[in-house]
This record gives sequence, structure tokens and C-alpha cells, in this order.
Amino acid sequence: MLVPGDEPALDAFFAAHPHTTLFFQNNLRKGGLVDRGAVYQASYAAAFEAGAISALANHCWNGNMLLEAPRHLEAVARAAVRASGRAVSGILGPRAQVIAARVALGLETASPYLDSIEDLFALELDQLRVPAPLARGEWLCRRPRDRELAMLIAWRHDYRHRHLHEQPGEALVAKCREEIQRHHDEHAHFVLERGGEAVAYAAYNAALPSCVQIGGVWTPPPLRSQGYARAAVAGALLAARERGVPRSVLFTEGDNHPAKAAYRALGYQRVGDYGMAMFGGGEAR
Repeated sequence: MLVPGDEPALDAFFAAHPHTTLFFQNNLRKGGLVDRGAVYQASYAAAFEAGAISALANHCWNGNMLLEAPRHLEAVARAAVRASGRAVSGILGPRAQVIAARVALGLETASPYLDSIEDLFALELDQLRVPAPLARGEWLCRRPRDRELAMLIAWRHDYRHRHLHEQPGEALVAKCREEIQRHHDEHAHFVLERGGEAVAYAAYNAALPSCVQIGGVWTPPPLRSQGYARAAVAGALLAARERGVPRSVLFTEGDNHPAKAAYRALGYQRVGDYGMAMFGGGEAR
């Protein structure tokens, strides 16, 4: 198990796996290596070879396991769960590793409500192609106003229900309220405004000095197919670039061809795959 003082070894591992460790890096930066169950905290397990980390898993405060374990996956996955004592409610990482972790944790026969195959994309922000209406100032990408949070909670609820297949209702509303407020407090989300109306949304689900990972992109169904989501993402990326962030990563469903076309139009290139297996309230300990 990793403890405070192991950060340099983690930094070297992250540098070797820049596209698949953004959640790890974000959580470590905000929560540290001590796991008391608070937001962003996790129990970290690693395998070492020749003094360097060769595999990493953590089990987060929310029950999700993160993986980057091309070797020794079974050992680090089981160690992270054993250390946290929490139930496993989700597994995220390279797709093949998610499948292997389900077997290692005895979850191969469990029925996830989401079992996704995602395409992983990366972009050097100096190569960002900005949509013309945003570049001309006809559309504005900005941070949300306090009075818009109720609307964004409703958007987040619809996003999680439609894209992540979560059960709609008051429990999901409460979850979305916490997420939106956290994004708001951290200045980590954006709305696209057209003619004084908010028409699309994008957020950083991981934000580091070296990279931002985009997530939660949403346009209400009546407003789709007009380029708003692509412009919202571009606006979030411009804000990061202005702070000196050089790179971005995101992932999206492999069969979501409109989203992939929009991201490619911004300059993103596919660099691999990703996977998510999400279970109800926790399927194994």
C-alpha cells in the first residue's frame, strides 16, 4: 500500500501513462494518500519492479476502483479493496483491465447497469481548432452563475440517466447536486451562451497543471445538432490554455459517432480505449 512519501514514484508512473491516469492524478492532488473516506480520497495499492511502480489501483471514497495495471492487476486490485474496506461500485480503466479486474474481484457474473467501451482521445491545446461562432464572439463560453445551478443539476440528472444509465429520481438529484456544487466551488465547469441563453455544458472531471480531462458534456435534446456541445468543450479548453495547460484528454462511448466527430473536429486524436463497469450500491468487498 502507498503512503505519504511515495508521491515521487507515482509521478514517474503517471509520466509513463499520461492518458489513462488523469483521475488518479486529480484525486491524489486533492485528496492525498491518506484514506479517511473523504471526497477524492482513496486507498492506493501498487506493484514495484526495480524500484519503480509497474501497476497501480486505488479504491475511492465513492466505491469506484481506478486501474492502470498492465501487470500484477489481480494483486493490486485485491489489495486496494482489502485496504479500503468499502464495497466496489464501479471499475474504471483501460478496457481489458476492467474486464480482468471483474474476474479478480469475483464480479464476472454481476450485472452492471453500465458496461461501456470508450474511445480515449488526446489533444495538444496549441492544436485546438476553435469553432467559428465562438472565435467570432457570437457565442460565449463562461463559468455558470449561481442562479443557473438548479438548471445544471437538472441537466446533470438527465446526462447521468441517459448516458450512464443511472436510475432517475431524488437520489440521483441529490448526487448531481453535490457534483454540480463541487464543480462550481472548484471553478471546473462551463456553459455555452447563445443570445443570452445557456445552451450547452462541459466540465473538467480532472484538472491538473499539465492536462485537463473533459467530462459531463451535455446539450438539451431540443438544442442538439447545432455545434453547441463542441463549442462548450472548446471554450473550456481555451480557459485551460490561457492558464498554461498544454494538453487535454477525454473519452466517449465507442458507438457515439456524433460526439467522436465533434471531438475530432476540435483536433482530438484517438490514443487508446477506456472502460467503465458500474454496479448498483456496491457488489463486492
